[in-house]
Amino acid sequence: MATESAGVDLPAIVTLLGAAVVAVPLFKRAGLGSVLGYLAAGLAIGPFGLGLFSDPMAILHVAELGVVMFLFIIGLEMQPSRLWAMRRDIFGLGLAQVLVCMALLSLVGLGLGYPFAPSLVAGTGFVLTSTAIVMQMLEERGDLSAPKGQRIVSILLLEDLAIVPLLALVAFLAPGAADVTLADRALGVGMGLGAIAVLILAGRYLINPVFSVLAGAKAREVMTAAALLIVLGAALWMQLGGLSAAMGAFLAGVLLSESTYRHQLEADVEPFRGLLLGLFFLAVGMALDLSVVAANWRLILGSVVALTLLKMLAIYSVARLFKASHREAVERLVLMAQGGEFAFVLYKAALSVGLINAEENATLTAVIIISMVMTPLFVLAHDRLMPKPVASTDGLPMPEDDGASVLLIGFGRFGQVVSQPLFASGYKVSIIDIDTEMITTATSMGFKVYFGDGTRLDILHAAGATHARAIIICIDNQGAATRIAHLLRDECPLIPVFARSYDRRHSIDLIKAGVEVPIRETYESALLLGGNLLRHFGVDEGRVEETLNDVRLRDADRFALQLAGDIYSGRDLLRVDAGLAVENSG
Repeated sequence: MATESAGVDLPAIVTLLGAAVVAVPLFKRAGLGSVLGYLAAGLAIGPFGLGLFSDPMAILHVAELGVVMFLFIIGLEMQPSRLWAMRRDIFGLGLAQVLVCMALLSLVGLGLGYPFAPSLVAGTGFVLTSTAIVMQMLEERGDLSAPKGQRIVSILLLEDLAIVPLLALVAFLAPGAADVTLADRALGVGMGLGAIAVLILAGRYLINPVFSVLAGAKAREVMTAAALLIVLGAALWMQLGGLSAAMGAFLAGVLLSESTYRHQLEADVEPFRGLLLGLFFLAVGMALDLSVVAANWRLILGSVVALTLLKMLAIYSVARLFKASHREAVERLVLMAQGGEFAFVLYKAALSVGLINAEENATLTAVIIISMVMTPLFVLAHDRLMPKPVASTDGLPMPEDDGASVLLIGFGRFGQVVSQPLFASGYKVSIIDIDTEMITTATSMGFKVYFGDGTRLDILHAAGATHARAIIICIDNQGAATRIAHLLRDECPLIPVFARSYDRRHSIDLIKAGVEVPIRETYESALLLGGNLLRHFGVDEGRVEETLNDVRLRDADRFALQLAGDIYSGRDLLRVDAGLAVENSG
């Protein structure tokens, strides 16, 4: 697309955005996921579809920044202490899976009659799972923070780290590699370690002071620019040190995970991450060369089948060896059976040193892309054939409208405490929950708890939501609580809704969803603890109550400002250390 306006290729930008806006909702509604939607849209508008773009690799190089930013945000969630806790999964489970997959997948090339070195490179490229696809899938399925999701993240981290020695392996296997001296190799390793050391020092001693200065300038766009500078600067620095850009971004995120500006960084980078990651999948779809597929379809089809089946076998075997359940092992092999974006880097390096030729590179690239396209289909088939186990509801009471004054949704540790003053005052409370084990325990304690999912409108009707005098949402799932609030606002707009919230952000979301009074789950208990500390230090009771009331009033004023503005509004209402305040003002 060559038409330009003022130096900007607006038709190309509009086409890319339009393809994503049309395809992704359609594929998500069909249950195929957003990743397959992006890939299909890219194929449709690419050089082998409608031909609206002629150079998808140029777009892919830019869109790889989406993967870089995605890994930065993952790093922000990975405090060093958390990474240390995951070390056994990263260097045990992850390393075992990579080595077993390399051994098995190299057999495919040997079986097809290729020499050892190209076979090893081809198989190793397929070992490197697509971080972008798997992380997106885990996020969409809500498994990213679950133990099984964290184990997959550990394997992905090891694979991302492995790209460095694998690139060194390509250089070692290359024709003429014997001419490279030991000193040259030592220099390369030293440069990599030096780049990591400098990045660690900068993250520890430089970033917070710089952000303090920028925050003082109160220029939001400069803060956003600084966030992007950190991500891209760290990626560039690691590239200059001979390591991967994605690894640099991840390491920068880890170093900043305990920074006071962590949430600001995440909020600033997130929109760019989502847009560029979508562009990455579009570019991958465009890059699928259908002419190469047509000319070598037997080889490509056989390679995709053989590599996928062998990788599935390796993943399942390693998972079971490390005590994973059959269900978790199957889910892991379905999610990780494809090749990934780092394979393109590895094959490009192998091409540049003469290990493979241009046609072999194109064939291997097509194999990787087809495997990436197949992943959402594998996941869809898995979810259809192996649905999540449903706990038995035999013998559990189903929701019914028993004329209760209050409908309480969620009877965990928070809901149980909320119920006590209501029961003590003689009010009739109807309780629903989806935790079968909890319902059984509550029943043994004398409570009557109905089994029902509060996010379903029919359950809310059956439980008497439209006739209650008040509704209380006490579940600990933030997203589900907000969805319930939206349902109740649309269905029962005149009935007051009270809700447990996780934090200030969640309280704001709940109020916008129609909740009358959101209560932060830890707020009053934290104030109570603070009051007890003051009493311990000898402050008289009147002064304690006065102080706590002042904190409550300031918090209410700050919350009102945040509701009208953003999460950073009303910061001057916070009580801070007097010494720090004097220091900052000076």
